[in-house]
Amino acid sequence: MSSISPFVAIRRDLHKIPELGFQEFKTQQYLLRYIHTLPQERLEIKTWKTGIFVKVKGTAPRKMIGYRTDIDGLPIKEETGLPYSSEHEGNMHACGHDMHMSIALGVLTYFANHPIQDDLLFIFQPAEEGPGGAKPMLESDIMQTWKPDMIIALHIAPEYPVGTIATKEGLLFANTSELFIDLKGKGGHAAFPHLANDMVVAACALVTQLQSIVARNVDPLDSAVITIGKISGGTVQNVIAERARLEGTIRTLSVDAMKKVKERIEAMVNGIKIAYQCETEIDYGAMYHQVYNDPQLTAEFIQFAESYPEMQLIRCKEAMTGEDFGYMLAEIPGFMFWLGVDSPYGLHHAKLAPNEAAIDRAIAFLTSYISWKGNNG
Repeated sequence: MSSISPFVAIRRDLHKIPELGFQEFKTQQYLLRYIHTLPQERLEIKTWKTGIFVKVKGTAPRKMIGYRTDIDGLPIKEETGLPYSSEHEGNMHACGHDMHMSIALGVLTYFANHPIQDDLLFIFQPAEEGPGGAKPMLESDIMQTWKPDMIIALHIAPEYPVGTIATKEGLLFANTSELFIDLKGKGGHAAFPHLANDMVVAACALVTQLQSIVARNVDPLDSAVITIGKISGGTVQNVIAERARLEGTIRTLSVDAMKKVKERIEAMVNGIKIAYQCETEIDYGAMYHQVYNDPQLTAEFIQFAESYPEMQLIRCKEAMTGEDFGYMLAEIPGFMFWLGVDSPYGLHHAKLAPNEAAIDRAIAFLTSYISWKGNNG
């Protein structure tokens, strides 16, 4: 049996213990145990809720470079059949955060042993999938004290082959918002619908109406997506449902489009309230700022990547993906890029199985870029 690299082994360990946002207790302990095995001379370690900050002191610092990874999993039942599948029933690292963490540890390991001129800050951020950890972590006293001058992050991309990265200047990921709509009517016997107020019927009408917003209320040259991913209502087949709940997401490429979409949702829900004589409530849950790559830093990064022989750079288009790293980029110049992992199944799929060969290649690439940037840039 061929041996695997230590960071692939770490990824498999982390893959077994996916935890939801702000519940990453085992994950935090695993990360801390590993970090404490590194040379400590230049490290300062601080925890924040279930997250971790690690500062690597430079030899002659002029600035601080931040590197952020997310650490949480998703409430998805894994179907990969891998020998290192999730041991936490109903949870899975289906968005690649196990890959992200192992890469971050690999880069941290290198710089703990090979310090550069500039200070580095490694940020192990909880709750990216929800309710959102980037904004409160950014606002924490620790990060306001250790505030990087620039910050970078990556996200795995199943559609790209191993050995490729993809990014662009400016807008990379969309503005996103969760969407929860509750309807309350009057339950009753299925034989007497005229004495009840059926919220399943109201919910179905609302879902159909919501789909008209993008087609008829958003500028065709802009982009928006409204997805209702879950509908729940009723208790049994012969009882008219008193309550129904719609759960979904909104994604837009512009702030103005997000505002317009929400205005139209609120108008339609109010219409349902009147037409179906029911009570309604809207909750937008977690809202993520767009990921906007700093043009100058990203152009410089692209130039570096194009000269790096072991990695192919793809200039991609913006995506409707949501990422709370956008909050950090709104305050700190930096960028995010896609890392190709060549999986036939996409993000948030129960069978997502990234190619682990991407881990060591990403570590080598990032250590090269950060070394160059931290010694020269």
